[in-house]
Amino acid sequence: MDSAGLRAVQRPLKDAYREHPQRAVVTLRAQGDLRGEEISCSVDTGKALAVAGLHPASGGDGSLACSGDMLLQALVACAGVTLRAVATSLEIPVSGGTVQAEGDLDFRGTMAVSKDAQVGFTSVRLSFDLDTDASDEQVDKLISLTERYCVVYQTLANPVPVTVSSAVRLQRRRAAADPGLPGNHARAAHPPAQRTALKGDTTASVTVDD
Repeated sequence: MDSAGLRAVQRPLKDAYREHPQRAVVTLRAQGDLRGEEISCSVDTGKALAVAGLHPASGGDGSLACSGDMLLQALVACAGVTLRAVATSLEIPVSGGTVQAEGDLDFRGTMAVSKDAQVGFTSVRLSFDLDTDASDEQVDKLISLTERYCVVYQTLANPVPVTVSSAVRLQRRRAAADPGLPGNHARAAHPPAQRTALKGDTTASVTVDD
């Protein structure tokens, strides 16, 4: 696709978004399946099923994908697609190259070995190695606009509030065997308890069905 083709595809979308800003707001969703006996979570990417498990540094055998790697892969994919789109729009020639992301992770944090160790990446580095005849000024502009419009990069660089919710259903064998036991109806009459905690930029809301 060339610059004219890209503009032709995006022009009606941009016009619609300017006239109706609410149409530009799209909720993306990801879902994982926790079924199975392994310490894993299966994520449907829409194209294939990615099964994530423990990293070898936390006890995994390396046969399953690491969610930390998947986060970096999402950054690389988003940055690469954004760079290609910007290069096409500005007619900056890029014949090939690579996009690489690295992240430093101290496993003492996620494994509760040390409270002083951060849970999560302590730093992330994104780099581009481009095959191009573009000038230094063009490359600088290309990278600058890629940073500006890359969704995953901007989300990591400027963290947003994350809301967590949980519906927990406690299974009691006696209640399942005899739903007429005293107290069952009384418990069902009460609405689920909800606890909300606010810490920093993260809001946690937990709903418990007792």
